[in-house]
Amino acid sequence: MASSGEIARRYFAALSAHDLDAASACWLPGAIDRFVGVEELVAPEGVRDYFAGLFDAFPDLRLDVIEATSYRNRTAVRWRARGTFAGPGRFQGFIPNGARIDIEGCDVLTVQDDLIRHNDAYLDSGAVARQLRVLPPAGSPAEARLTRLANLRTRIGSMLHGGEAELIAEGVWLVRGGFPAKTMNVYLIEDQGAVTVFDAGIEGMGDAVAAAAARLGGIRRVVLGHADADHRGAAPALGADVYCHPAEQPAAESDETLREYWDLAKLDPHGRVLLSRLLPVWDGGAVAIAGTVQEGDDVAGFRVIELPGHAPGLIGLFRDSDRLALVSDCIYTLDLQTGRKGGPRIPHPAFDVDTDQARASIRRLAELAPSAVWAGHADPVTGDVASQLLQAASAPL
Repeated sequence: MASSGEIARRYFAALSAHDLDAASACWLPGAIDRFVGVEELVAPEGVRDYFAGLFDAFPDLRLDVIEATSYRNRTAVRWRARGTFAGPGRFQGFIPNGARIDIEGCDVLTVQDDLIRHNDAYLDSGAVARQLRVLPPAGSPAEARLTRLANLRTRIGSMLHGGEAELIAEGVWLVRGGFPAKTMNVYLIEDQGAVTVFDAGIEGMGDAVAAAAARLGGIRRVVLGHADADHRGAAPALGADVYCHPAEQPAAESDETLREYWDLAKLDPHGRVLLSRLLPVWDGGAVAIAGTVQEGDDVAGFRVIELPGHAPGLIGLFRDSDRLALVSDCIYTLDLQTGRKGGPRIPHPAFDVDTDQARASIRRLAELAPSAVWAGHADPVTGDVASQLLQAASAPL
C-alpha cells in the first residue's frame, strides 16, 4: 500500500502531464475536491471536467510540487502553477488574452486505500485575477480607483439598508434600515460579551446588522418580535440561532411572505400596490427556529411580555431596572402607507390578526408605565408614555 505522500505526488505528476485518465484514477468515486471558498467537485468526473477545461484555457500549464508534508493518511502539498491563458478555451467565462500566470497554492489531500478521499485546495484568487488582468495590479492607480468605487458602493449600501448602530439606552443599540427613510428598527442588546438581536428587520439589513453586532462582540442569538416579513427578513443571513414565540414559529419557518390573515384590501389603493411589491423584497425567506420564548422568560436582562393582536405571538421585551420597552409592532409610530411619522397608534388592521386584542395589548403595555417605548419602526414614544398609549388604544381607526 502506498503512502499518502506517494499518492499525492502521483496525482500532481499526472496533472502536470495533462494526463486526465491517470489523474482521475487517483480518486475514490464520489470523493470531494473542494476549492475553498469557490466550488466543490465530485470525483472523478467533476475533477476530470474541471481540469480538462483548465488545460483547454492554459495549454502549457505546468504544476510543480514545491514541498509535501505528510501525517498518517493526510498530505499537504505546496505547489506552483505556471501557464499562458492562450485558449482556445475560456477560463471562468473570460476569453483568452495571452496573460501569463505564476501562482502558488496548497492542497491538503486525505487518502484512503490508495485513493484520494478528500482534498481542500487553497489559492489566492485575487492574485490569479490580477495576473489575468481581470483586476488591476496591486498599488496601481487603477486599483485606487476601484477601491474608491467599492467604498462608494459601501456608502450607498449603508444609506439604503442601514449603517452604524446608535446607543439608545444602557447596553441597547439601534440599527436603522430601509430606503429612503430608514424606518426599520433592529435592536442589539448587550448579552454576556456579545449581543442578542431583537427583531431582524428586512433582508437588505443583514450586512449592516452583522457588522454592527461584530463590533459589539458578535451575535449570541436572534429573537424575533414576530414573524412578519419585515421583522424576520435579515435573520437567515445572521448565522445565529433564532428564537420566537411558539405561536409565531409556523410563520417564521414558512416560505410564504404573506400571512394568511392579512387583508391588503383594507389598504388604500396606493398602499396596496406599494406594499404588495415591497414585502417580498423585504423578506429573507423561511427561518429555522432553534427554540421558543414566552411570557416571563429572561432575554439579556429583559423579560418577555406577550402582546398579541397584530400577530398571534407578538412579544416585547421589558427591562424593569429602567422601564425600557422594546415592543416590535405592538404599536406603530408612523403611517405605513405614507411613511409619515407621528405618535403611537394601533397597527394597521390590514395586517392584524385581531385588532381588539391589539388594543388590549397596548393597554397592557401602558400598565407597565414604561419610561420609553421603542417599536419595530420609526421613532420612540417618550414623555408621558402611558397616557399616549392609552389614547392610542382607544383611538378610532
